[in-house]
Amino acid sequence: MSPDVRRIDPAERAARGTGDDDHLAVPVDAVDLRVDLAGLALDNPIATASGCAASGRELDRFADVAELGAVVVKSITPEPREGLPTPRMAETPSGMLNAIGLQNPGVEAWLQRDLPWLAERGATVVASIAGRSVEDFAHVAGRLTASGGGAISAVEVNLSCPNVEDRGLVFACSASDSAAVVRAVRRAVEVPVLAKLTADVTSIVDIAAAAVDAGADGLTLINTMLGMAIDPETGRPALWNTYGGLSGPAIRPVAVRAVHEVHRALPDVPILGCGGVVQVTDVVQLLRAGASAVSVGTASFVDPFTAWDLRDGLRRWLAERGIARVTDLVGATHPWG
Repeated sequence: MSPDVRRIDPAERAARGTGDDDHLAVPVDAVDLRVDLAGLALDNPIATASGCAASGRELDRFADVAELGAVVVKSITPEPREGLPTPRMAETPSGMLNAIGLQNPGVEAWLQRDLPWLAERGATVVASIAGRSVEDFAHVAGRLTASGGGAISAVEVNLSCPNVEDRGLVFACSASDSAAVVRAVRRAVEVPVLAKLTADVTSIVDIAAAAVDAGADGLTLINTMLGMAIDPETGRPALWNTYGGLSGPAIRPVAVRAVHEVHRALPDVPILGCGGVVQVTDVVQLLRAGASAVSVGTASFVDPFTAWDLRDGLRRWLAERGIARVTDLVGATHPWG
């Protein structure tokens, strides 16, 4: 397969889901999908989720990544990482487990190879960063600032990856540890900083508040959740690492709850919602819960056009209901009674 294949003609893809527009309360073309995410202006609220499409080349073979609100790249560490041994992915009911182990080329190689390609494509780049220590995060953030050339629009601080070798490295399980990392990154960059948190904690609101107090401009909620599967015949874990990150529709209700809970407690803090998004109504749920934008990950393994279809489908969903601006949905939850 050539590096720039489009399996479906763009015009054919654009026609997906279209129909009779006579009944629409608002013309499809009149719907405004623009959103502001912590000071980052996005043409639409649909972004990739970190870890599911590397730095976008894989998805760009099917459709133009610059058409998405943002490309959130796979987490970058100071040094190249090969990741964990196989098996490191396992299908589960309504989702999958993964224990990739933050495989990536390292910040220097990423800056030399991946960022120039993203800039050439015209994509809005959110650089996800990770590390084993506060110093690691600060180093990567500093290198992005020094060599990014203005091509990086925001930084997502991966405080909560659940599939590293040492669970003690999940900074998002501690308010003070989260704050220390965010504070170091905030000092190193001038672009918006998003703290990516886990729902595998007693109070996600407490962690979120600590991250914001330390300088985070916004939050990404949620990361995958820690899970496990066992082969009933052999008794072996499905993953070499034993535990891994559960993603897909199975975690969507948790993501919606986490976004709603944090938005209710911190209504002025922008949120990038993430977790189990497959269809337009999933996007709507997260927006109504309080997210300003939504990341799509696991669903793209099933259908690489998912993010683009969600963007177009969301526009039509809003038009059918007479909603002219997607921002009118943010936080629009109406309790019973």
